[in-house]
Amino acid sequence: MSLRIGTRGSALALAQTNKVAGMLADRGIEAEVVTVTTEGDTATGVPLHAIGGQGVFVRALDDAILRGEIDAAVHSMKDIPAARPAGLTCCAILERDSPADFLVHECPLDAVSVIGSSSTRRRAQLLRDAPALEVKQLRGNVDTRIRKLREGQYDAIVLAEAGLERLGLTLPGEPLPTDRFVPSPNQGTIAVVCRDDPAVAGAFAPLDHAPTRLDVEIERAVMEEVGGGCFTPQGIYCRDGNLIAEVLALDGSRWERIERHVAALDEAREWGRALRVQAAGLIREAYAALGIKP
Repeated sequence: MSLRIGTRGSALALAQTNKVAGMLADRGIEAEVVTVTTEGDTATGVPLHAIGGQGVFVRALDDAILRGEIDAAVHSMKDIPAARPAGLTCCAILERDSPADFLVHECPLDAVSVIGSSSTRRRAQLLRDAPALEVKQLRGNVDTRIRKLREGQYDAIVLAEAGLERLGLTLPGEPLPTDRFVPSPNQGTIAVVCRDDPAVAGAFAPLDHAPTRLDVEIERAVMEEVGGGCFTPQGIYCRDGNLIAEVLALDGSRWERIERHVAALDEAREWGRALRVQAAGLIREAYAALGIKP
């Protein structure tokens, strides 16, 4: 059996896809890696929320699967929107890597005053932790972000620790604690999406890691109930059923948060609905400030 696996063209996306292809090769399955360009890769001069959020990275690959140009696609699972097209299935979720954010800086930590990040969540959590910081927009792939840091445009930048590990990069700095800087839902997780075909899905099934799948499905259930997409600053992280979920004001000045042990998806949805009620005002504020219609 030979499969065509689609991916974005960034170094990180290719590293993740090659990891999956290598796991298939270990099982005697050939895979061709096909690069697909997305709007999120080309429109780097505007904030992510202005072009549709993280979903722009997924849409082009979804369409390529549905057109039959590729059999499957590999994603950072946190990029996959809650609403999914018919005809696709998430056939494998790999064992989770580090879920943490990593603060990269070459100057002393106490000298950091300007941090680069395009994430509304990271911005809000950084400002909550240190309100005097200036958090400036930063788009582009990992290499571009590191170059801008070294050019002195920022004192520090925030990247996903898992991405650095997958690229084999060792950079100065430290991971941010996940209880204070609660990660995005599914951060650190690689997912494989394929057309809803038992033969194709079955080829990827041995790569699935059941404990990770349960944790990230709990996170997604909470995310779906809270709503707000990637526009509202929110962190949702579950490990072994221990859930932390929070929604923040854009400036980090206020937040609503729950911490619970969750054993089932129905229970996760209940807590997601509860958090949505608690955080309704913050969600409305974020949409209004960003000029987005609910």
